[in-house]
Amino acid sequence: MAVIHRAELRPSKLEALAAWLPDQPWSGVTAGEDLGIPGKFRFDDPAGEVGVETILVRTASGRVLHAPLTYRGAPLEGADDFLVTEMDHSVLGRRWVYDASGDPVYADVLRRAIATGGHEAELTRDGAPGTWEKEGTATGSGTAQDSPTVTSVAARTTGDTTMIDTGDGTLVLARVVGAALPAGETLTAAWSEGSGVLAVLLP
Repeated sequence: MAVIHRAELRPSKLEALAAWLPDQPWSGVTAGEDLGIPGKFRFDDPAGEVGVETILVRTASGRVLHAPLTYRGAPLEGADDFLVTEMDHSVLGRRWVYDASGDPVYADVLRRAIATGGHEAELTRDGAPGTWEKEGTATGSGTAQDSPTVTSVAARTTGDTTMIDTGDGTLVLARVVGAALPAGETLTAAWSEGSGVLAVLLP
């Protein structure tokens, strides 16, 4: 389960993405463009140290972008090129926010979800009973009993897809929902405005 805090974020997630996306060739976003978040979901980090969240971003033209992020309490060594922003969290303090394609924890949980037929995390309330209402779901298509642990990644982006070499197969992310993806086991997401395949696992 992912623990969600009622907290103030500076910058907000949407503000951070609005500043970062114009520099990403695959996004097609321009500075100052009106963006929205129609859906999002989280995965669990088995170690409980890294926040892993997939955010779907709707552009002014109606395209939906796939922007997975990881949230860390300290910088991730060797991942400067993937840093989205530094964020002040009113409960957890300073956070380093990364494009998740460069974070081994993301590759590990995504690979496991796809390979084993996993799904998004339940969202529990910090210090309060009950759960948060989900804003999106995700389901893997695989049937494996387990997935090898990913400890390092090498990511490269071509066009509107990003390939992540995990050492145990390659993850292919659709940066734009609806982008052409190769055949393989999949992660399919659904949110209030639609659904689509977000990632594929290749041998």
